[in-house]
Amino acid sequence: MMATNSIARRLIVAVIVSQLLLAAGVFVVAVYFTHRQLVAAFNSALQGRAMSIAALVHYSEDEKPTLEFQQDLVPPPLEAAHQDLYKATDQTGRIIAQSAGWPTVLMSANSPYTDFDWHGEHYRALRLTHVPVLDREAATPASDFLTVEYASPILPVTRAVARLRLYIAGGCALLLCVTVPLAIWGLRRGLRPLEDLAANAALISTSNWELNPGSEAMSTEELAPLTKAMSSMLDGLRRAFTQQREFLANAAHELKTPVAILKSTLQSLLQRPRSSEEYRAGLEQALDDMARLEKLLHSMLRLARAEQWAAGSLQRDLAEIDLRSTCDTAVDFLSPLARERGVHIQVSSNGPIPVRADPEDLELVWTNLLENAVRFTPHHTSVLVRLHSDGDCGVVEIADAGPGIPADELPRIFERFHRGDTSRARDTGGYGLGLAISKAVVEAYGGSITPKSEPGVGTRMIVCIPKQS
Repeated sequence: MMATNSIARRLIVAVIVSQLLLAAGVFVVAVYFTHRQLVAAFNSALQGRAMSIAALVHYSEDEKPTLEFQQDLVPPPLEAAHQDLYKATDQTGRIIAQSAGWPTVLMSANSPYTDFDWHGEHYRALRLTHVPVLDREAATPASDFLTVEYASPILPVTRAVARLRLYIAGGCALLLCVTVPLAIWGLRRGLRPLEDLAANAALISTSNWELNPGSEAMSTEELAPLTKAMSSMLDGLRRAFTQQREFLANAAHELKTPVAILKSTLQSLLQRPRSSEEYRAGLEQALDDMARLEKLLHSMLRLARAEQWAAGSLQRDLAEIDLRSTCDTAVDFLSPLARERGVHIQVSSNGPIPVRADPEDLELVWTNLLENAVRFTPHHTSVLVRLHSDGDCGVVEIADAGPGIPADELPRIFERFHRGDTSRARDTGGYGLGLAISKAVVEAYGGSITPKSEPGVGTRMIVCIPKQS
């Protein structure tokens, strides 16, 4: 048994994963940028402390002034529990001021900032070079400058970042607790129209072809095309099922009559002894009935094969033929019937029309259409057959001057076993399969057959056959 997959479950997992990734991204970005801001603020504080150390350097009042440092004015450390470190040297490298325990720090050559560990604490140091002496007398040299190094524990930044991580993590967790259930609720509510549509589709059967989608399914933008497609498909299936059921009923009815006649003929021959002439006449009548039954079965088989080919169940290799030659063959076949009824068949074309088709298929189509035209055309009139090209199609128009087809009857003329009232007689009407077979064959080639009729004027059948079917 194949394992089932749940769309709702997959969507919920995708939403939860995306929410977790989003929360993790927010957490990382927020911590990163806040850490950078805190470090920048700490760097500014270091620079201010270093400048305050430089401000405490001044010239002595001796005859030959020298640089001195006011130790008692050093500002308190940034972190009360830990010592700040500083060092000031002049341009010759002479140490002017230095805090107790100043470590040997190798400052980075590429950056004014250096991180190091001292007495178990992480420190950050800043070096300022070419700092001018702020307390300058007129007699002091203007070229004197200082190099100031200042270091302080980076513990405040570390504590602030730790608190920040807790706050951001708590905020992200709170948002997840709110957004994930809300997203799951929204997904389930969004999938409810699909569940309703599936429930309605499960109620469809051979006795119930109505989909009856809910208003939510019809108003949902993504489900509206699916709902319409399913409704159209069900309408087609219902028509096909109804046609198939009617076809079986009509076929049984049509087969019943010749079989009953054949049975009656044979029974009458067996009721009493008869002469050889009577037996011969009875057998000839039975053969006629058998031929009629065979014709009906052949028509039904031809219709089934045409529909299988149209559905793609059969594959055929088709050669290129001239459309005019198939029409001429059908006209020659029906010439005796046309002469008998005093009807003249006129064929006109504007040149050869090559198509890929089986000539027997097209001859059958023209024969069925011409036979109807000849039978319903008044005596001493003409049936017109006109062939011409229309783009990628070869077009055959067959027009008669008969009584025409009523407008309410026109949509049904291609139904199986359908015969209009004027053609239901056995001597003229056949079985009502000719037009159905013609339509199935034409559509199997990807073409179309269009009837146009005007009562009292005549009927015109327009057949379009693609040149490359």
